[in-house]
Amino acid sequence: MQIQAVIFDLGRVLLDFDHAIAARKISALSRKSPEEIYRLFFDSRLIQAFEAGKISPEDFFAEVKRMLSLSVGFGEFLPIWNEIFFLTDQNRQVYNLARRLRGRYRVALLSNVNCLHFEYVQKTFPIFDVFDFLLLSYELGHVKPDPQIYRRSLSIIGTKPEETFYVDDRPELIAQAQKLGLRAFVYQGIDQLKADLASCGIRSRRRGLSRKFLP
Repeated sequence: MQIQAVIFDLGRVLLDFDHAIAARKISALSRKSPEEIYRLFFDSRLIQAFEAGKISPEDFFAEVKRMLSLSVGFGEFLPIWNEIFFLTDQNRQVYNLARRLRGRYRVALLSNVNCLHFEYVQKTFPIFDVFDFLLLSYELGHVKPDPQIYRRSLSIIGTKPEETFYVDDRPELIAQAQKLGLRAFVYQGIDQLKADLASCGIRSRRRGLSRKFLP
């Protein structure tokens, strides 16, 4: 069946990040090492609840302070929490590819992300104008690989699983999407992404395009 929509993951596909940056900064304000903070904090149940929109930013911060024995205020914590993102040349190439696809396909972003991170990256990085749909875990109420987040995303986009191409850097998230019938591929760099698109009949080149690309 012909592909109607292309879904991109955000982290380490369109925008890179490093949680260790925040862990080192938090460590300077805590008695715990960066390694302890990373293991205790990132990808924990607390983070999953925050990314699913189950707790507020205020409650999230209160729990972080308790877990790590921090004495900082929310205003001091916020840049430490947010300033972990950066654009690479590969990210820019993925963005420009997504821009080439828009108009011929429905182009969507599907991300496990909390509201604080998304508000920050949306203001800081000019990469979100290319998407017809922003499918964010904290708004959808589920995190990948929960099947519900994929089902809700398809319902919003208006496509069947077999009509939908999806790329993500995490194999376990791709595996769940494949079980549901999506044409899903692990991101392994821009060249492999182009090859995966081509294998599904998706052309990434578009002649006569005048829109501005990301340098």
